[in-house]
Amino acid sequence: MFRRLIQTSNNLKLKHKLLISYVLVVMIPVLIIGLAVTGYFRKQALDNAIGQTINNVEKVKSQTATLLRVPTDISNILMFNNELKEIVNKRYESVVELTSAYLAYKDFQEYKRLYREVAGIRFYSTNPTLINNLEFIPVDKQTEESYWYQKALQTTSIGWFYIPDKGDNPVHKLSLVRKVPFAEYRTEGVLMIVINQDELNGLLRQEPFETLITDEQGYVVAAKNTELVGKTLDELDFGVDLQNQAKGTIEADFQGEPSNIIIDEISPGSSMNSLKIISVFATKNIVKDANTISMIGMLFITLVLVIALLLVYIISFLTSNRLLRLSKHLNKLALGDLNVTSRIDGNDEIGQLSRQFNYMVKSINELMTQVVEATEQNNQLEIAQKEIKLKMMASQINPHFLFNALESIRMKAHIKGEAEIANIVRLLGKLMRKSLEIGNGKTTFRAELEMVRSYLEIQKFRYGDRLAFQIHIDPEVEKIYIPPLIIQPLVENAIVHGLENKEGTVRVNINIRLVEDVVQVCVDDDGAGITPERLAEVMQFICGPEEQEKSRIGMRNVHQRLTLTYGEPYGLQIKSVYGKGTEVSFTLPAGGDQHV
Repeated sequence: MFRRLIQTSNNLKLKHKLLISYVLVVMIPVLIIGLAVTGYFRKQALDNAIGQTINNVEKVKSQTATLLRVPTDISNILMFNNELKEIVNKRYESVVELTSAYLAYKDFQEYKRLYREVAGIRFYSTNPTLINNLEFIPVDKQTEESYWYQKALQTTSIGWFYIPDKGDNPVHKLSLVRKVPFAEYRTEGVLMIVINQDELNGLLRQEPFETLITDEQGYVVAAKNTELVGKTLDELDFGVDLQNQAKGTIEADFQGEPSNIIIDEISPGSSMNSLKIISVFATKNIVKDANTISMIGMLFITLVLVIALLLVYIISFLTSNRLLRLSKHLNKLALGDLNVTSRIDGNDEIGQLSRQFNYMVKSINELMTQVVEATEQNNQLEIAQKEIKLKMMASQINPHFLFNALESIRMKAHIKGEAEIANIVRLLGKLMRKSLEIGNGKTTFRAELEMVRSYLEIQKFRYGDRLAFQIHIDPEVEKIYIPPLIIQPLVENAIVHGLENKEGTVRVNINIRLVEDVVQVCVDDDGAGITPERLAEVMQFICGPEEQEKSRIGMRNVHQRLTLTYGEPYGLQIKSVYGKGTEVSFTLPAGGDQHV
């Protein structure tokens, strides 16, 4: 799939590629970003409106709780009012006696005068001798069957209800309803404190959106639009059951328009029920400004994209035209015209290609002359290499003759009981044969150490007690391939320079260990050591381009072979303390195809 796409792209003309790239990389992303920004602004406007509305609802909730605290406190006082208890439970013999009692009781009127939150106070009683004076009201059948009255008799907690009376003196307002028991008389009544409607509506008058307060039956007890007071939520066209809706934010169609609705509840102290606060705002009014700004932005972006598209088309046309001219010159060159010259002006990449084309034509003419000369030189080199190969084949006769002579000496020494001499001759022959067989190929750590051990045994025979050596190699390293003769020169250097200026025994240690994925090779001795100045000269020679010292050629050869084979990090590292000894080490990668 990917190859097919690349092939299709390679088959398109440059101007078409530029136009497609512009559409895919610029136009479509910009349009997507524009739509995303429009949506972001719209969401931000909605979120801000919702946040503002939630704050407003909290404010209304707090103010409403403050307003309702006044009738709550009044009801708590009247619960234990002895004068109220006497006037409600006394059996009156005449209307005159009842009238005198009514005229003497001024508490209801006094609370109404002192607190603007209270529109009126009523007490419903089952005392048959009472007469309805709009403050003390005998309970009739209609009252007994009313929802609020039945709820009030179930508990002494406060209830908040809209009273939709249909009698002679209807309330039609939010009212505090509370049962007042008289234990000593074994009677009870219901206290009603009517809330001032103007005070309730005044809490909502300054709200920016339509806000309602409803009771548990769904009656609107207060609203910014006062015409909604007394209606139920079912009568209002919300399109969703708000009566049973939990607190939070929902989306619904209010009066046919998409709207956001914020719902919260307020539960005054000691209440058996709660009031619901509902705030509604139409979505289109909130996002109107954001949509206008987004539309202007999209028009501006579209205009910029069209202008940019024209510029891309013009640039692609001019570029394609110059490339076609350069292509014609290349065709002439391909047909063998080595005198063609490109004359495309400009300092851009195409102008540079035109000048490079002229340089290329000139270079081709020069190279053709050089090829003829190089061919003659190569022929001479091939002849010289054949002569060197013949000489190398002939030189192999002398080493074989030397091996045969050494073997004869070894056998003679062995027959005469000279076991030590016979062994040294055997090791010398083995060492030389291994050197000849290795050539330029690869060997293993095991084979390399066999040669090193033979070399050390010969030197041990030579120096006696002045030389001691120890060889350690991890078993898992033995079969790893390495370039030949990279350890033996280091051992030879340690013996020659270690014994040079020191009396007594010199110890040479060879340690080859596997640490994670790296093989560490270390050859150290406790010989005379090297001064810091001399060590700096040795390192400069080993890493330098020219051979200057005959005594360090072996180490320089090892260092260069290591760096050429494995890279710069794998060259020789030399540490030395003058008078204490020298340590030469290097590392090799243990992974890959290095194992046998």
